[in-house]
Amino acid sequence: MGGGQVGQKALDFGPSARRLLGMLRPERAWTALVLLLILGSVGLMVLGPRMLGHATDLVFRGLIGSRIPAGTPQSALPDSVRGQGVVPGEGVDFGAVARTLLLVLAIYVAASVLSWLGGFVLNGVVQRTIGRMRGEVEDKIHRLPLSYVDRSPRGELLSRVTNDIDNVSQTLQQTMSQLVQAILMVLGVLAMMLLISPLLALVALVSVPVSLVASRAIMQRSQSQFVAQWRTTGKLNAHIEEAFSGHALVKTLGRSDEVERTFAEQNEALFEASFKAQFVSGLVMPTMMFVSNLTYVLVAVVGALRVSSGAITLGEVQAFVQYTRQFNQPITTIASMANLLQSGVASAERVFELLDAPEESLDHTGEPEPGRASGEVSMEHVAFSYDPATPLITDLSLVARPGHTVAIVGPTGAGKTTLVNLVMRFYDVDAGTISLDGVDTRTRTRQALRAQVGMVLQDTWLFAGTIRENIAYGRPDATDAEVLAAAEATFVDRFVHSLPDGYDTLLEENGANLSAGERQLVTIARAFLMDPALLILDEATSSVDTRTELLVQQAMAALRSDRTSFVIAHRLSTIRDADTILVMEDGAIVEQGTHDDLVAADGAYARLYRSQFAAAVA
Repeated sequence: MGGGQVGQKALDFGPSARRLLGMLRPERAWTALVLLLILGSVGLMVLGPRMLGHATDLVFRGLIGSRIPAGTPQSALPDSVRGQGVVPGEGVDFGAVARTLLLVLAIYVAASVLSWLGGFVLNGVVQRTIGRMRGEVEDKIHRLPLSYVDRSPRGELLSRVTNDIDNVSQTLQQTMSQLVQAILMVLGVLAMMLLISPLLALVALVSVPVSLVASRAIMQRSQSQFVAQWRTTGKLNAHIEEAFSGHALVKTLGRSDEVERTFAEQNEALFEASFKAQFVSGLVMPTMMFVSNLTYVLVAVVGALRVSSGAITLGEVQAFVQYTRQFNQPITTIASMANLLQSGVASAERVFELLDAPEESLDHTGEPEPGRASGEVSMEHVAFSYDPATPLITDLSLVARPGHTVAIVGPTGAGKTTLVNLVMRFYDVDAGTISLDGVDTRTRTRQALRAQVGMVLQDTWLFAGTIRENIAYGRPDATDAEVLAAAEATFVDRFVHSLPDGYDTLLEENGANLSAGERQLVTIARAFLMDPALLILDEATSSVDTRTELLVQQAMAALRSDRTSFVIAHRLSTIRDADTILVMEDGAIVEQGTHDDLVAADGAYARLYRSQFAAAVA
């Protein structure tokens, strides 16, 4: 099977960003409250410079007025003084100045409180949204077909579920309030600038198109680099997960240098992609600051000329200079956040690709689910292939009677495990039917079908819990007595008492503190506790010693009297007593019968048997 199509298409920024914002729809009320709080904070922040300008005018008028004799007519004053509203003979009104400054202090304190409240509410909005996204991804993974998981490297899939969602969370947290605040700040400051001096506002607005053109050009160049950065991150994670999972084998086969070399190459690729993305997007802020400084100089020069002509007051120029800074700062903020915004949307698109992946076909729910099945499995003219161009199973038919043990043998790639996957509906057949108790398995829900089946694979899976919890994983409502009975039947009880806490011993990751055989016995006990109608053992005893294997076979013989068992085995000694042995080659059954019959027939099974048990000839 080929690798998953991970992050291959170019970032479609607009639709992905709109879809990401659409996930905030359940938080409409709280989002509206955030907007109101930010609006109040921005409104007060915009009002502050105007009030400070008024305080400057009070001081300036008082200083100039105290130096001019009282009674001097306004017509005798220069234009620059007359335009400032100076009253001859009047000094500085320190009371009015103090009241103005206290009002400014109150305005800024209130603006800070509102901003803090907005951030607090926004944090809850973002975390609840990301929580829902994680829940959707978790639910989606359980609805994905096994083929998707088979095609996707595990590290890449984990990167989407962890790294990409975390990056989306960080992006929403850091950009939402700042972007809204920046946009509102630009609008509020622009209104105040036009109110003070349309001419100066026109001078300040010259920087806007220059800034937009420059930032857009830079963002377009950095867009593809962020997609490459997160795609390369997923590949590197997949390699690390694979290398760590097979660390012992890598060491045994002496492939450490190759693994390190591959890591170095992918790490270098990630470095280059990340460097380019951050460097290119990092050019936005210096460019914006350069344009902002040029605007500041122009406003200062033109403002000074306007003050000298008496067109505006000194305080208004001071306020306008502050507004110029406030006007350029949010634009610079928006530009500087472009890299974070693009990175977050790139991650969101990777999550959306997972959410949009084709799901398993819907379960049929038209018929009521039956109780415990008797275990008769019938396959009629089954055809299946992973790749339509490469047929695997073409025309397979068999019947497994209730209580019978059906052993499946054959060379690697013959289709043994595929046959089991079809019975479990991990994959659906391309043609033909598979029936359980005469009912097509496709007419049952997958959950109901799999509840009838106990499955033990060659690769054991245990979670980080107690041995008791691992055995009861398939039946959480099982009593301690039932767990103990299953453990005794599968000889788990034999080694548990040598552990420090017995059945309450905590297992490390994937049961690393147990031997391979002990882990396999625990998984067999788990299957037995489920009391399934159908038992599937895929090389289930491959990791146990010969004596334990015989004991397990005895337990299976006692338990399979009322259940059908499918046993996939390479060691033919384990299936000599099977009721029916199927010999598969190239997806077809070439022989079937008992052990004695097949040996006597001197066919494919006899050749396999002799290859394992014939004595070597010196």
